[in-house]
Amino acid sequence: MVEYRIDRRSGVATYIQIVQQTKQALRLGLLEPGDKLPTAREVVEATAINPNTVLKAYRELEREGLVEARRGLGTFVRRSLGTAPADSPLRVELEAWAVRAREAGLERDDVDALFTSVLDAHFAHVKGDQA
Repeated sequence: MVEYRIDRRSGVATYIQIVQQTKQALRLGLLEPGDKLPTAREVVEATAINPNTVLKAYRELEREGLVEARRGLGTFVRRSLGTAPADSPLRVELEAWAVRAREAGLERDDVDALFTSVLDAHFAHVKGDQA
């Protein structure tokens, strides 16, 4: 099951953070078709956000065809995204790179900017490449 982490200082709407984190879990294979998302109550208890915010995020995911709400049962994953499992050898390489970046004195925002610039350069041809 996914555990949502809300960054109130990020400037990103809370419901968008939930959508993005769900999509990331789908891409990494941490959530698979048939898996149940946490209930709105569980998310509220873990994050201290408004239940309507959770429901808004789940409606957005449903609109995108990623999940489906089943009355009285919960919200379930309909389909996965991407093909980058959490145990990919590329992840190991990326973790080693992140360690080197941190040892070189880069802050998280520096790494994010550097990584984003590389992604933008190599995936510029992909339209609508969003979380």
